[in-house]
Amino acid sequence: MAVELSIRSDQGGLCNGKMTWFVVLSCMMAAMGGVIFGYDIGITGGVTSMEPFLEKFFPKVYRKMKEDTEISNYCKFDSQLLTSFTSSMYVAGFIASFFASSITKAFGRKPSILLGGAAFLAGAALGGAAFNVYMLIFGRVLLGVGVGFANQAVPLYLSEMAPPRYRGAINNGFQFSIGIGALSANLINYGTEKIKGGWGWRISLALAAVPATILTLGAVFLPETPNSLIQLTDDTERAKLMLQRVRGTEDVQAELDDLIKASSISKTVEHPFKKIIKRKYRPQLVMAIAIPFFQQVTGINVIAFYAPILFRTIGLGESASLMSSVVTGIVGTGSTFISMLVVDKLGRRALFIFGGVQMLVSQIMVGGIMAAQLGDHGGIGEGYAYVVLILICIYVAGFGWSWGPLGWLVPSEIFPLEIRSAGQSIVVAVSFLFTFIVAQTFLAMLCHFKSGIFFFFGGWVVVMTAFIYYLLPETKNTPIEKMERVWREHGFWNKIVGEMDEQTKIEAA
Repeated sequence: MAVELSIRSDQGGLCNGKMTWFVVLSCMMAAMGGVIFGYDIGITGGVTSMEPFLEKFFPKVYRKMKEDTEISNYCKFDSQLLTSFTSSMYVAGFIASFFASSITKAFGRKPSILLGGAAFLAGAALGGAAFNVYMLIFGRVLLGVGVGFANQAVPLYLSEMAPPRYRGAINNGFQFSIGIGALSANLINYGTEKIKGGWGWRISLALAAVPATILTLGAVFLPETPNSLIQLTDDTERAKLMLQRVRGTEDVQAELDDLIKASSISKTVEHPFKKIIKRKYRPQLVMAIAIPFFQQVTGINVIAFYAPILFRTIGLGESASLMSSVVTGIVGTGSTFISMLVVDKLGRRALFIFGGVQMLVSQIMVGGIMAAQLGDHGGIGEGYAYVVLILICIYVAGFGWSWGPLGWLVPSEIFPLEIRSAGQSIVVAVSFLFTFIVAQTFLAMLCHFKSGIFFFFGGWVVVMTAFIYYLLPETKNTPIEKMERVWREHGFWNKIVGEMDEQTKIEAA
């Protein structure tokens, strides 16, 4: 079964292609890289709210939660060691992403995905078997290396394999996979928390090995992308055969010519990180830094890492907190699936802006309720607690069809081949850096800002929505090797890259 589609090129010709099962299955396997990332995010928030886990590895936090009746609701979980457990993974991912860039460019997307799965598998084994906090954190570092490699290679793989017309839907599958991973983790946490004997957290951590094993074994059989084959081997006939198989048609010459041209340009670039800072690539560099930064300061980490802790802060019990995380996980995954269906019809900008407004309104309302109802001691009424849960679900839905998937989609589709690996590694590095900063500081910020934390992140949502409105051109339906035209046609960016084009023409003359 395949769906016929036609994509008009700049030359006015038609590049025929189909959504083939070969592409679908390859992308499903690669997207397991998203599952391992999502599973880790979900599992971390869950186990750090489990009392046996806290008692074993973070006894000061446990005693503070159980015995200190004077401490503020907002400060019960404020511990640098506890945040180090969460954020150590992101330091490792930040460093690994730069090594991943070189490996992805030199050896292809497939080896990076394979290495990512293997490192994550080792980290899962260490986490499940941990008997002290150092072993636990070393396991987190290995998980970070795995996610660093996977997050660098998988979005590129998906964008290069996908037909342009369906690139948004397929690439949003990466965020959908993150959602599936997080939801699975929330369900597992809800079950393991009930195990008598207090060792359920070990199952939660060790089960990360399941998606990691699938990714590692699957990567062995994954085909390399046509773009990568041309870049690595110069074997245009082999790349053409792969492109025909990927697109499900013999008529791929126009797209192949674009890939060959892009590859020949990329081979003249010895230092892509030096190249990307040139004025010609200014729009891509700005987006590579701004979009992952904004994605992390939406406040999603408040929900993703610390949802169970947050729900306990407002007065829900341990089991109810974990169940609330399951509910938000279902909402997030469902909204990302909706985004997959509509992103190539409505476009990237509309989803960014609509989702931003939705997140802002819900954050202000949550902050207002907590400011009015939750003091330093005691809880809030059960009714208010569930209103907060509903508002957080609205917020998660807004993120799920906007900044969640599009924060990975847009950067992965805007880079020309010569700077693509370098650009994606900057995206991943910025994402990990600010994920680390937010994860490391959030519990302290919650303690000091109290309910104001929601207004803090709401302010950032205003800034990022304005940024998208004024500075991001629409990229839907544009072939990935023709993407430079969207910057030339944009009112602001044309003043930068348009001047460069004119200068190049004058020098050529």
